[in-house]
Amino acid sequence: MKVYQTNEIRNIAIIGSSGSGKTTLAEAMLYEGGIIKRRGNIDAKNTICDYFPVEKEYGYSVFSTIFSVEWMNKKLNFIDCPGSDDFVGGAVSALNVTDTALMLVNGQYGVEVGTINLFRYTERMNKPVIFVVNQLDHDKCDFDNVLNQLKETYGPRVVPVQYPVTCGASFNAVVDVLKMKMYKWKPEGGVPEVLEIPESEKSKAETLYQALVEAAAENDETLMEKFFDQGSLTEEEMRKGIRQGLITRGMFPVFCVCAERDMCVRRTMEFLGDVVPEVGEMPACVNTEGKEVSPDPNAPTSIFVFKTTVEPHIGKVSYFKVMTGKIKSGDDLTNEDRGSKERISQLFVVAGQNRTEVPEIVAGDLGATVKLKDVSTGNTLNAKGVENKFDFIKYPNSKYRRAIKSVNEADSEKMMEILNRMRSEDPTWVVEQSKELKQIILSGQGEFHLKTLKWRIENNDKLPIEFLEPKIPYRETITKTARADYRHKKQSGGAGQFGEVHLIVEPYQEGMPTPEIYKFNNQEFKIQVRDLQEIPLEWGGKLIFINSIVGGSIDARFLPAILKGVMARMEQGPLTGSYARDVRVIVYDGKMHPVDSNEVSFMLAGRNAFSEAFRNAGPKILEPIYDVEVSLPADCMGDVMGDLQGRRAMIMGMSSEKGYEKLMAKVPLKEMSNYSTSLSSITGGRASFTMKFASYELVPTDVQDKLLKEYEAQQEAE
Repeated sequence: MKVYQTNEIRNIAIIGSSGSGKTTLAEAMLYEGGIIKRRGNIDAKNTICDYFPVEKEYGYSVFSTIFSVEWMNKKLNFIDCPGSDDFVGGAVSALNVTDTALMLVNGQYGVEVGTINLFRYTERMNKPVIFVVNQLDHDKCDFDNVLNQLKETYGPRVVPVQYPVTCGASFNAVVDVLKMKMYKWKPEGGVPEVLEIPESEKSKAETLYQALVEAAAENDETLMEKFFDQGSLTEEEMRKGIRQGLITRGMFPVFCVCAERDMCVRRTMEFLGDVVPEVGEMPACVNTEGKEVSPDPNAPTSIFVFKTTVEPHIGKVSYFKVMTGKIKSGDDLTNEDRGSKERISQLFVVAGQNRTEVPEIVAGDLGATVKLKDVSTGNTLNAKGVENKFDFIKYPNSKYRRAIKSVNEADSEKMMEILNRMRSEDPTWVVEQSKELKQIILSGQGEFHLKTLKWRIENNDKLPIEFLEPKIPYRETITKTARADYRHKKQSGGAGQFGEVHLIVEPYQEGMPTPEIYKFNNQEFKIQVRDLQEIPLEWGGKLIFINSIVGGSIDARFLPAILKGVMARMEQGPLTGSYARDVRVIVYDGKMHPVDSNEVSFMLAGRNAFSEAFRNAGPKILEPIYDVEVSLPADCMGDVMGDLQGRRAMIMGMSSEKGYEKLMAKVPLKEMSNYSTSLSSITGGRASFTMKFASYELVPTDVQDKLLKEYEAQQEAE
């Protein structure tokens, strides 16, 4: 493959719901581009894009796959993205490094929840979108209905460039209103016959042509003036207007394909090469310092690694975009994130697992290299003297979590190595070794996400693992004020141990003042704040520690030891052993011994005094509450709402958004354990959700009683 210049490159993400035919379209494009001699198919497990064993096992895309096609003296870089919401990380990465989204729509089902979710990402990133209605040969396909759904959902910016003459088994022709020609295929597809539009279609074609001309003219003032003067535009002028409309998202063209039969694929690729914006026409990327970095091939080199895989017999493969400059084999670059040096030994353009070595890759282009020593997804590599750093990929929050352990305890370290390696391939995995829960918590996008990870570890790495119900990170706090004192005294020959601490505890809220007097059993305790420490806790909330010692009853040098004792008990609350938070502790009195007092004595006295006061201060358990947002079809609203209410959810609101309903709720994390599976079952896979930590709230009394009994039983068992 020759070295293409920046203005000859088009970067396109192929996105769409599961089952919309993205991988099948990719096969047809690879075939038409001459990259492969024969098209594979998913059932035969021989497609270029689904080449990993786990993808062949389950029959769906797990990873995004990069491939390039030379077409009409242009280089079309495509990234075929998984359709399942569980593997949305691949689509998010792809949209960040491409310039246009090719959104496949299943001709049977039209706009699905996956379409809406993925379109929302294109909206956030301000990417052009071309809709492609696929599977026009299916008996249940209704193109006019799909077009109406697109217009209802995305408005008048949706403009058809093509429409099928018929749908269903007889589909073999489309009318192209940009070319004002009819394209007709033989049963084997491929190169079409280009015909004049038949009389029966002329009226419809001319109406759509006029709408396309108007839409193209709206995006350019010069074209608009010419349109008003002459009532028409040339094909070249229309292409210019459509390109401008794509860049500003003022227009969403609609194309037709039947990917499985290779019909209209060539025409779609022709449009992509002719009309889709080139790299330099899109807004420049911004580095972490807020500076725009244009894809200038003559500038110093910066590349951004957007994907990493580990492949058999090769090892690590790093996929990158050249942000600026040029990269050649043998170049030495510095990893801006880690400070390490890397030499680029070989450069490749790729089509799935097939790689073609090239001498150079220029700004705006996508490529791959192998065996970089210390490079992960999201890293920036720079030439000498360049300090660019990019972090523009923002992945969605996790939605499904499980505790994970190796079946054989001796394999725990090996399992962690594998998990860290897999996280470098898919950053939507979150792996946490929780000291608090004494579990390794694995969080992902859904049940299938974790299921595929388990399959890969057990089949590729031959390491048996198991998933467990994750423990919930409860918190403990207090609801009223209490006082306690504790004397630690120990004598065992020689110097002994002595420390006595008197303290008050109370619940703390941000900004609350410190009272000057406390009353317990008709006795007043006056407080003089000699020192106040505000300690933000690693696990959330705060500890306010106040020294109110008067008269020297405890030396100031022992206060850090008392604080250490209090912190030790905060790390293991007395109710369930969970972290405690949002407590104010006032040490107001105590005693010490001139010989026997030391740090250990006061640490133990402080710990035990705090523990006793905490138990008397109306202790309560807090649980993590999450903001949950569900996108669902209107006909499922009642069932979904009923299910959420059964999970102790508080419904916060409802709204409609582009053909789907949106339901907002606050739900305890404990109740979200199997929610993704349940939601899929209730809605037939037509809904999706996001969840984000909101706050800690008191658990209901019945739940607290149950947790206390479980903890007591666990303590007895241990």
